[in-house]
Order: sequence, then C-alpha cells, then structure tokens
Amino acid sequence: MDITTIRTDGLGDSTYVLTYKGQAVIVDPQRDIERILVELADVTPRFILETHLHNDYVSGARDLAKKTGAELVLPAAAAPAYRHTPAFHLEELEHGDGMTIQPLHTPGHTPEHTSYLIMLEDRPVFVFSGGSLLVGSAGRPDLLGEERADTLARLQYGSVMRLAELPDDVGLYPTHGAGSFCTATKAARDTSTIGEEKKNNPVLLFPDEDTFVKSQLGGLVPYPRYYAEMGPANLYGYPPPPDSKPQAISADQLGRFPEAHIVDIRDRRAFAGGHIPGSIGIEHGKDFAVWTGWLLPFNAELVLVADQDQDVDMAIDDLSRIGFDRVVAVVTELSGYPDELRSYEVVTPEKARDLELQTLDVRDPIEWKTQHLDGSVWRYLPDLFAHGVPEAISRNERVLVVCRTGNRASIASSLLLDSGYQPVVVVDGGVAEMADQAVAHS
Repeated sequence: MDITTIRTDGLGDSTYVLTYKGQAVIVDPQRDIERILVELADVTPRFILETHLHNDYVSGARDLAKKTGAELVLPAAAAPAYRHTPAFHLEELEHGDGMTIQPLHTPGHTPEHTSYLIMLEDRPVFVFSGGSLLVGSAGRPDLLGEERADTLARLQYGSVMRLAELPDDVGLYPTHGAGSFCTATKAARDTSTIGEEKKNNPVLLFPDEDTFVKSQLGGLVPYPRYYAEMGPANLYGYPPPPDSKPQAISADQLGRFPEAHIVDIRDRRAFAGGHIPGSIGIEHGKDFAVWTGWLLPFNAELVLVADQDQDVDMAIDDLSRIGFDRVVAVVTELSGYPDELRSYEVVTPEKARDLELQTLDVRDPIEWKTQHLDGSVWRYLPDLFAHGVPEAISRNERVLVVCRTGNRASIASSLLLDSGYQPVVVVDGGVAEMADQAVAHS
C-alpha cells in the first residue's frame, strides 16, 4: 500500500492517490487532473473520494470520474446535483483484497464533512481527514458565515475528538495544510499520525468544548472573496476547463478587449519599472491565484502581461483551479504600447529605514497586531481595494508601502497609483527587517 501526495502549494491543499494491489483511490482531486492521471498510468482507479464540498477550489472529481470510470463518492449530506455514490457514516466501501473504506461523518468545517478511514484486514491504517483534524490545527468553521460558525465549531470539537480515539499509529492525511485559508492556524507539515497529534496538536489539548470554540473562532484572518463561489460550483458541478488557448497580442491591441482586467504577472521590480496604466501587478508565485480571485470579480475576463520566458500556462492552470477560465489574451512585449507606461520607486527594507515618509501597512490583522511600524497606518490589502486608501494617507507626499515580503505591497501600488498617490514600495522584505522601528499592538 502506497500513498502519493500531489501538492497544490498556492492553495495549501493536497490530493492523495492511494494504490493497493493494482487499484487506486483518489482523495480530493484538484481541477487540473492531468497531473493526477500521470499517477494513475499503471493502476486501475477504483474510487474518487470527496471529503466535503470544497470552499477554496473547483473540484476535479467529476471530470476525473468521467475520464477514468472510477466510482465518485461524496458525503451523503452533500447531495450534489450530479451522479455519485453517497457515503453514509460507517457504511463501508469494499475495495477488495482485505481493504475497506469506512466513511466517518466529521462535521464542523462544513456540515456534510466526511473523513475516510482506510482499513486493512479490519485494522485501521490511514485516515483522510479533509478539513477536519489537521496537522497542528483543525479546519476553520466560519466559511459558511458567522451565523453558523459557533454551531459548526462545536461540531468540529466532537469530530476531532472522535478522530483522536483512533489508534496512535493511524496515519493522518488532511487535505488542507500550510498556506490554506481553510485552516484555523498554520502548520509546518502536511501529514502526521493520530499519536503525534494527540501529543502536539493544541486543538486536542483544550480542557473543554468552550475553550476549543473560543480558540477556533478567535484570531481568524479574513478569507478570499472567491470562496463564496466555490461551494455552489462544487454542488452543482463546474464545466471542465476550456481547451482553447488565449491569443498572443501586442500591447497596442489591448483595445480589442475593453472589458478585460489587465493582470501583470511579471516580477514585482519589472512591474515597478514600467507597466500599463490601470493594470494590476500580481507577481506569478504561489499566492498568485489567491490574490487574483480575492481582488477581481469572479471569473472576470483577463489579459495577462508576462515576460517572454515566463510559464504562462502555469499561471492559467493556477487561475483555472479557482474557476477563472476567461484568460483571453497574453502580452509579452510592452514596447508597442501607445501611451506612457507608469512606474514607481522601490526600496529595500534597509534603505526604507532611513526614509521619513508616511507609511501604509497592508498586512493581515494578526500580523499588524503582532508587530507594526510606529506611526504607520494600517489597511489590509483586500480592504484597500474594497474601501479605498485611508484618509490619513495624503496624496501630497510620497507613501511608503510595506507588508511582509513585498508582494502585497507591490499589489497595493496599482491602486495607489490609479488613485493619485505616490507609492514607494518596500520589496524583498518588510516590517520584520525594519524591526528597530516596530512596536507591538496596544
């Protein structure tokens, strides 16, 4: 028996392929199923298991089932609008050769959430826990709205405690891990054992349910806006990604796409050196899809601006995972743009220390409360795009923009320039490197 992990680092999620005696079980597949099909080349897919209706990505389970003939299994309470086998609590799925799959209803992250316990000759071996018990944490219970968060948190308490009753040597394979907004706290590893979690996971060490709930609901950072679209997409089914490729166009042809949002995926320094007015600079990296989905309308028409040597197909795949399928064109050369390009100044954290400028901090609330620069003004990046620049920031002087690494500060520069401000962006670092100016939140 072997388990292959297929990571999606930008979303902080894992897909698992369990193989046993020539057959395979796939757990929580992402939408870009080609990389999963590679792992299935020499085995027969038997089951595709979904732990819940995902809130952070478009599932590839339905498409994978059509292409492989594997049996698609979802929690019974999910009741999706397409053909599937419902997984009922403790009603085992027979894999054969002594292996069975036992669904365990583990509500909390979502009401229908189901974990899958792998049994070999009636002995528990692994549990695929989805968004229930995670490594060092538990799945957050607030993604369906604040009004349901307390109830779901209490259900989550019961679920993780029941999973903790499994034998210590049972392997724990959660879907959500480091980098996912679906976790209540961050973890350094993606897999573990029940025994390790009983010793080290804070959610299993709280004295009672109320303490657990208080911890789960306190200190949660905001989650991306596009999450609201993922549940319905996975409930009713989302069409497979389109086969068509975006057009390669020159910069002077952008007028052909008047409704498109221009997303510049080049390095943040290249964007600062010259970019198309009105474009938003979101450097292609592990957080690219998250920020695009958070800051732009869902499945908006997009034109990407890229360097000639960039892997644009990878960027398109990243967007596809969250349901953005309308990349209509790609520009790789700005020299033909008919108007003047915009630019702004970038500085290192070391140089920024010597600048006496008004400062805008665009990190998340927990980062700000933990440490921030004395005299700085705070507005989290998504709130900056939703509500505008704080009144305390003046257009009459330059504004130093900071975050943790320079990525979010660079994204913020697009809005600041369009709004008539003069940003000076700290790149390749941020508040921590300027720590001699930093203070704790009072």
